[in-house]
Amino acid sequence: MSSDKQGVRFGIFGKILVTMLIVAAVPLGVVWYLDYLLIRDGLEQSIDQQLDNTSVQLATEVDQWVRMNQKVLQQNAALGDITSMDPERQKPVLRSILNEYDWSYLVFTTDNRGINIGRSDDKPPADYSDRAYVKAVVRGEPLAKQVVIGKTTGLPAVILATPIKGAQSVRDSVTGVIAMAMHIEELSERITNTAIGNTGFAFILDESGKVVAHQQKGSAPATTDFSKHPAYLQRPDSGSTLISYSTDGKDVVAAVRRSASGWYVVTQQDSAEAYAPLKKAQWRGIMVLVLTLAIVSLVAYSFSQGLSRPIKGLTAIADELSRGGNPGKIAEAQRGDEIGQLAAAIDRMGASIRLAMERLRKKRA
Repeated sequence: MSSDKQGVRFGIFGKILVTMLIVAAVPLGVVWYLDYLLIRDGLEQSIDQQLDNTSVQLATEVDQWVRMNQKVLQQNAALGDITSMDPERQKPVLRSILNEYDWSYLVFTTDNRGINIGRSDDKPPADYSDRAYVKAVVRGEPLAKQVVIGKTTGLPAVILATPIKGAQSVRDSVTGVIAMAMHIEELSERITNTAIGNTGFAFILDESGKVVAHQQKGSAPATTDFSKHPAYLQRPDSGSTLISYSTDGKDVVAAVRRSASGWYVVTQQDSAEAYAPLKKAQWRGIMVLVLTLAIVSLVAYSFSQGLSRPIKGLTAIADELSRGGNPGKIAEAQRGDEIGQLAAAIDRMGASIRLAMERLRKKRA
């Protein structure tokens, strides 16, 4: 009997439990994984669309802002007081521009060598001949932009400049430059005030990777060179691109869009916040899967115990019969299933064994 028991390595209980777990877990796991992929793809599309739509909105605002300032400079560059290149005549015009557009802190002119002519303030003339925007305008560019450390303030500033043309006889020649200087911090507050969730923000870079505007206060004035920033390194030649990178120890997703004015609008959001709904869905799916497996285990345990217990009882009865014992009436014989049929067969076998033993005793007598 002990050898028979030792021969059972994986009983009915274990087989039923494993079978039910597999039957429940495999389809449920497949459904959960497919649902996870569907949610992930939908969420990624939603994140990309939100970031890209925000970048489109900001790029439009940037282009409108640049065109507005360009138009202001061009209109005033055509005035006789400005084309006269007389600092006394230019000064009232430059001051009126400064007073009208409060985001600017200085409006000034130079000759075609970059030497300062007129200023909106009372400071002495400065030499701007080393500035790229002066050189670009003198070369014939209708508009030049540059992020610099202002000669007047010593702080990061954005400069927009357009040409001053000569008299009618030489109207195509550039006789000077009119420019407007603006603080980056003030520009940041005007342009990049769009929130993206709790962690998302936007910033704008110029063609060389300098910060034009930054939504996080204090970031732009302290660090103006973003030429090594992943957003600038992965910038598109045109249109927009969606990227992922790590910055300040955090993983982020971002959209980088090149505006019509040539600047780059970057909208970014922490990946942890952007993909939080996916993680919640993932944990819900895992919890449902674990709960289902737990319920299946309980059902399988109850079912297999109900099946294995009478079989073990019948095994004990058969073993007792094999040793000549009389286990009496078998209760399981009243069942209407296969176990009941097995019990009835064992009961008949027991009766046959007892009848045979009785005949044998009579013969011996």
